[in-house]
Amino acid sequence: MESPINTFVETQEAPCRANCSENLSAVEDAIYVIGGKWKLKIIIVLQELGNVRFNELQRMISGISAKVLSNELKDLELNGFVKRVVHAEQTPVVVEYISTDYSRTLKTVIMSLSEWGRKHKNNIREDVF
Repeated sequence: MESPINTFVETQEAPCRANCSENLSAVEDAIYVIGGKWKLKIIIVLQELGNVRFNELQRMISGISAKVLSNELKDLELNGFVKRVVHAEQTPVVVEYISTDYSRTLKTVIMSLSEWGRKHKNNIREDVF
């Protein structure tokens, strides 16, 4: 005969596993869209500065090549995080990038990551020194 505790654990385990699986899937989706070395950096710069031209964006994000920046911007645009604005009436033609309202839904996530990063850096410093 099975004990009541084992039965309780088994009945509670299935929903927990399903919830865990859902959470893992959701995080995988998020990381797929905004993961990598550059995407969040690009989003942060655009949120902080507003309309930014390509060369200014490249200067703000040290170490990123023009080719990689171009590819990342295209990917972010396809996913609705960045809007590319072309001012064809100007000579030469001016292209600016801006963050979208959808991109700004990441603001609390970015702020939480930033705060965690500061705390982590302080913890490492305290442990090392």
